[in-house]
Amino acid sequence: MTMPGADGEMSELSCHAKGIARMYPGARTIIDIGGQDAKVIRLNQKGQMINFVMNDKCAAGTGRFLDVMANVLHLDIGKLEEEAEKSKEAVNISSTCTVFAEPEVISQLAKGAQRPDVVAGICNSVASRVAGLAKRIGVEETVFMSGGVARNGGVRKALSRELGTEIMYSEFSQMMGAYGAAIYAYEKAQKQDISSSRNL
Repeated sequence: MTMPGADGEMSELSCHAKGIARMYPGARTIIDIGGQDAKVIRLNQKGQMINFVMNDKCAAGTGRFLDVMANVLHLDIGKLEEEAEKSKEAVNISSTCTVFAEPEVISQLAKGAQRPDVVAGICNSVASRVAGLAKRIGVEETVFMSGGVARNGGVRKALSRELGTEIMYSEFSQMMGAYGAAIYAYEKAQKQDISSSRNL
């Protein structure tokens, strides 16, 4: 979607890469889990995007998946991390599809599974799905997580285990794309000012 009055467009991928490269120059792999899709972006030493892979066909491994699961559990989505921390043995959620995972979660609860264990299993399910994307293009440290799901420690920790590396994030992870877009706009404005000055 283009903002009314905008005089240019940049891809979401480029904006995430730009924002994170500026704020965290050492980042080489970006994992962005948003509400509707999941993306993994590789950067070179100059902070430029050199490869990416994304899941935009289905809600599996996205914030939407977590939102649906939280509703099934009658739990505020912001409480998922806290609940996962209480888990003693994560339940295996075999389906990564939101439609099929919902009855699976209900079935696990009916069998007596504890809610924290089910939540931990849900976080593991998301992490497994996204780790599969990341492994398709290769994971190079440092790994930085952006998007709203970066605030979910249960998913971050599960993803760290899946990839065998520390996952960096920021309290501003959700705004990295917007930050990158702002940088692009600023750089464009600077070039226009320089061009205008030369023509005076």
